Amino acid sequence: MKNSGLKGALGALAVVGVAFAAKKMGERRKFMKGIFEEYDIKERTPFGFADKIRELDDDKYAELKNKFKTQFSSKCCHKSACKAEKAEA
Repeated sequence: MKNSGLKGALGALAVVGVAFAAKKMGERRKFMKGIFEEYDIKERTPFGFADKIRELDDDKYAELKNKFKTQFSSKCCHKSACKAEKAEA
């Protein structure tokens, strides 16, 4: 066992990665549960969600779309110039 220290460090890193992923999944699940409660969606399937979206008026649809865009947007671009390009598009 020459690399037991390395194996231990990689194991600890894997545990941290799994914990981070579980935390992120929990946050997204909580967000979706809030959306279901706010828009009074009883059916917890994608089809029930799509049916409810079809029933929304334009203002509520735009509000819901904006919530999803801010929650699930990619955070890979941190430069202000790139963000300005995305805002124009």
